[in-house]
Amino acid sequence: MKKYKITHLISAEFVAEAIVTEDQINTKTNDLKEYQKPDSKFNFTMLKGSENIIRTTYEEYDEKLNISIKDGTSNKWC
Repeated sequence: MKKYKITHLISAEFVAEAIVTEDQINTKTNDLKEYQKPDSKFNFTMLKGSENIIRTTYEEYDEKLNISIKDGTSNKWC
């Protein structure tokens, strides 16, 4: 039986939150320092109902790896 991989390109709204100590930001100058942009230091929550599918594609999916250890050539990956 064939398998297919379905891919959705989605836009959504998220809330990104981080708990910091007073020495990690400057509240007098509103300088968030290394917290200016959300990254892996933040916890993300997607707002329910905010998701919007932009594009959907599907393609045939093959679980087999395309690597042969029986290949006797000297052209090997490093």
